Amino acid sequence: MNRKRLLFSGFIIFTLTAAAGAANFNPNGYYSISEYLDRIYGPDDNAGLTAFPVLNIPMGGRSEGMAGAFSAVADDISFIEFNPAGSSMLKKTELAFFHNNWIADTKIEAAAFASRYKNLGFAAGAKWLFTPFTEYNLFGERVSKGYYSEAVAILNASYNFLSSYYFSGISAGASLKGAFRFVPDYTDNEDNVIAGSGKSQSAVMVMGDLGVLTRFDFLKPYQSRDRNTSLAFVIRNLGPPAKSDPLPTVMTAALSYQPMRPLLVAFDFSVPLNLQNPQLSEKPYWSTGVSVSVTNFLSMRAGFLAKHGNVRVALGSAITLKSVAVEVNYTLDLLTQLQPLNRVSVGVRFDLGDQGRGSLAARVDELYLAGLDAYAGGNYGEAESFWKEALRLNPKFEPARESLATLTRALEVERKIDSMQRLDF
Repeated sequence: MNRKRLLFSGFIIFTLTAAAGAANFNPNGYYSISEYLDRIYGPDDNAGLTAFPVLNIPMGGRSEGMAGAFSAVADDISFIEFNPAGSSMLKKTELAFFHNNWIADTKIEAAAFASRYKNLGFAAGAKWLFTPFTEYNLFGERVSKGYYSEAVAILNASYNFLSSYYFSGISAGASLKGAFRFVPDYTDNEDNVIAGSGKSQSAVMVMGDLGVLTRFDFLKPYQSRDRNTSLAFVIRNLGPPAKSDPLPTVMTAALSYQPMRPLLVAFDFSVPLNLQNPQLSEKPYWSTGVSVSVTNFLSMRAGFLAKHGNVRVALGSAITLKSVAVEVNYTLDLLTQLQPLNRVSVGVRFDLGDQGRGSLAARVDELYLAGLDAYAGGNYGEAESFWKEALRLNPKFEPARESLATLTRALEVERKIDSMQRLDF
């Protein structure tokens, strides 16, 4: 990237962050969004009853910049938190690191890796939320200290069924997640630290995510092998309660659509489910997001999450330098408080290659075109050889199979014509 492009990208990110920060200058206007939702849907008396809030805070990356409207997009490593079926449709092997500044001194650190072999995808990730915990007595003396923390580890696998040249297939995936919550010891009424008091509030949990994803072309006005429409269905955080508190289990139906090459829009509709008592489930909510490729190295995204008590407005951008992408997201959040919360996340995503899939596809295309040239020149034997080699390299390359069938029919017609013209004595 030359210097002018780098300066331009920096200017775009600076402008984006400044504009987002300006939105917080009028907190009353922002609060009115949540108030407006309450007037339409009514208040949600069941909000905040679930455990492990770290599960509701995204690591970062493109998914956060689109306010979580990512279940049907699932085209980079951000899929690991939104749709476990995404790994078997990834184009590249990816490694990413994220840092998220949350409330006050609370931080979230995360890392994830994803790859695939043919139709099998796999991934692993982890994130850690931690915040200082300090307890003072009536005289302002510190009597207890430590860190409250929550962590989640994720193992993912998915498989893409029925994929072909004309159909991207149906991917089904699952993620196994282990989580722990650590609470430091606290004091009694006489300012004495109660040994083991934090342990009684700490917890270890196992849960899982299930998801399906498919992609196809719909009202596509441009030429591209990438499908422009995706549908997804996901169930996240499926597991038993933690210390009698239910997990934030949620079912999501999602759609993404790319009406033109640089523009992507997405919509997620989610239904929370309290597995311990379904009558205490939170109300449904939705999110929508948009992503725009400004240039081949700069992309922008924005999103809006409409959830009772957690209205979220997100803006973000990414700069791609060869095999490294730097992503910055700004989020205006209304979570557990009446005033808007500003937070910024930064991520670095490494492209580790496609394991030769791109060069293989290019070679198959080359063989297919060589076969067409040979066929047009009447060299049927060469054409057949080229197309068979293309199918050997990629048995799912249907154009070569169709061309071989056409060649077979053409040769059969020639033989019939030749036999009709031959005089038998």
